[in-house]
Order: sequence, then structure tokens, then C-alpha cells
Amino acid sequence: MKITYFGHSAFMVESGKYEILIDPFLRNNPLFEQKSFDSLHPDYILVTHGHGDHLGDTIELAKKNNSIVIAPFELASFIGSQEVKTHPMHIGGAFQFPFGRVKLTIAVHGSAYINDEDSSIIYTGNPCGFLLNISNYIIYHAGDTGLFYDMKLIGDLNKIDLALLPIGDNFTMGIDDAVKAVEFLNPKKIIPIHYNTFDLIKSDPLKFQQLIPDKEVIIMQPNTKIVVND
Repeated sequence: MKITYFGHSAFMVESGKYEILIDPFLRNNPLFEQKSFDSLHPDYILVTHGHGDHLGDTIELAKKNNSIVIAPFELASFIGSQEVKTHPMHIGGAFQFPFGRVKLTIAVHGSAYINDEDSSIIYTGNPCGFLLNISNYIIYHAGDTGLFYDMKLIGDLNKIDLALLPIGDNFTMGIDDAVKAVEFLNPKKIIPIHYNTFDLIKSDPLKFQQLIPDKEVIIMQPNTKIVVND
């Protein structure tokens, strides 16, 4: 299984014949290698919430590739209104897809789509995180979230192989809270996300890494790929 990081919170997971894209904030993402946009052909797109830096290019990519978008019900309804195929879910629910099992978790954040033309706001329900179980390898993408104690329950119920955790502060957990999240979740490996995209979320992943020396922290540069579970 291959995992590509595009910067911010955007990832591609490649497993077998399937490409699963998560929070594809790409065209307006200053960390994304723009020339690679047309090479993306996701079968599924997972979206944690409706903010522009996560919903991003979902609708364009889904239409272009006939992708199925997996998202919380209200957000899936909004995306579906744009003539895109969706699979609506909600927090606590799980579903077995051809590529693996997806379960939605709590995320302590907001969720709304803001129309650039008139600044109108469309409420898109609760934000979420995703637990992906692909070939018995469990990935937890926390989405945008603050620290919450139920992360301990998520860790107790799931042997997490890889946690993708925000460290950028201001809009999400900062480093100190992310360190506590690692204690609660007890993942084998961690990739810090949602930092250094903009000045408001400047954060040092090396500091995060140093604060949890007993864990493997993978600091991925944007537009790079790693192989896991092989």
C-alpha cells in the first residue's frame, strides 16, 4: 500500500487497483505540486468537512473521474447536489467498501461551505475523522480537530497502525495537544498534518517528533510517497 502526502491534510492511499483520495485541497494549496493534478484518478474521495481547505477540488475530481465521495450526510448531500456520486455516512457508522472498511469518528471542529461569489454560508453538518481498515492496516485521519478524550476510546478499540494528526494550532490541535492525542490513541506511527500551509498554522514538526521519542513520527514533505504494510 502506498501513501502520498500532498501537503496540508490531503493524502492519496493506493491499495491494489484502488486510489482513495482524502481531503483534496490541491489547486489552491501552496504546498501542492500543481503539475501533478491531472495525474490524479481517484476511485473514492473522502472528505472530513466542508471547509474549502478540505473539500477543495472534490467536485471537479469526482466529476472528471466518476469517483464516489464518502462524507458525513449533510456534506454528502451538498456534494451530491452538484451531480456527483456520493456515499453518505455519519459519526459512529461504518461501511465495507471494495477497498476496505471506513468508519467515521468524532472531530471537534466546524463544517460549512462558503461561496466565494457572494460569501454565503451553507451548513454542511458535523465534521468527522476517518478510520480506514485496508487489508488489516488501520489508518486514522483525524481531520480538523481539537483534542478530545474519546480519542482514548478510539485507541482502545482500534490497533491504529498510522495516525494522521493535525499540529498547526489556531484552527486545530497544536503540538502539545497532539502529543496528548498520541498518548490516547497509541498508534504505531504518526504523520503530522495541517501545518505550515499558511502563516496562521506555522508549526515545527521536529519539536513534535522530539516530544514523543518512543514513537515513530514520519515527517513527510509535500508531494512525497511512502510504502506501508508491504
